[in-house]
Amino acid sequence: MRSFLIVDADDTLWENNIYFERAFEEFVQFLGHSTMTPRQVQAILDEIETANARVHGYGSLNFGRNLRQCYERVAEREVREEDLATVVGFAERILECPMEVIEGVPDTLDYLSTRHDMTLFTKGHAEEQKLKIDRSGLGRFFAHTAIVKEKDAAAYAHLAEERGMDPSRTWMVGNSPKSDINPALEAGLNAVFVPHAHTWVLEKQEIRRGKGTLLVLERFADLKEHF
Repeated sequence: MRSFLIVDADDTLWENNIYFERAFEEFVQFLGHSTMTPRQVQAILDEIETANARVHGYGSLNFGRNLRQCYERVAEREVREEDLATVVGFAERILECPMEVIEGVPDTLDYLSTRHDMTLFTKGHAEEQKLKIDRSGLGRFFAHTAIVKEKDAAAYAHLAEERGMDPSRTWMVGNSPKSDINPALEAGLNAVFVPHAHTWVLEKQEIRRGKGTLLVLERFADLKEHF
């Protein structure tokens, strides 16, 4: 029987957070703080990102805004416009990074797309996400693509209703407990958790059991053994 597979994009189909981590490393080096450790700087940035995500959402452009605010808050030297431009540039260059599709993803999607109803479900800046989908070449495997500001239980319930998905046959596949697994289970869907070593810290949560079934796989390619 055909299933409805909803698949996450960033850090499930292609590498994403590693580029933000590298931009942060550049930021810390440029900041050159005399007393704060990188972890302490990261804590300040996490606080800023948590607050700003509710208003501005996600993506590299918003990350640049967050780095700018972090620099303005903790810099030990006079805050100059040219320095702020440098800081924002660390984030802007993320869009120029090569697209790294995760190993096994194209073959697995090719296999699944002939057997199941496939939806690509991602959050973030719409134009930026569309650009990544186009660059990845993976859009052809999906019958439907949805880009939302936040992937919460309400968003999953709306998607399932809009697409006529039977919850008992619907599975969300992703690496983020916060945005992929917990809200899908809360909405009454099933979920497949595929952990990623570089999942963004703000996407990490303890997985909460919901009404649906939870499947944990080591690799994306392992989906072929279950679907």
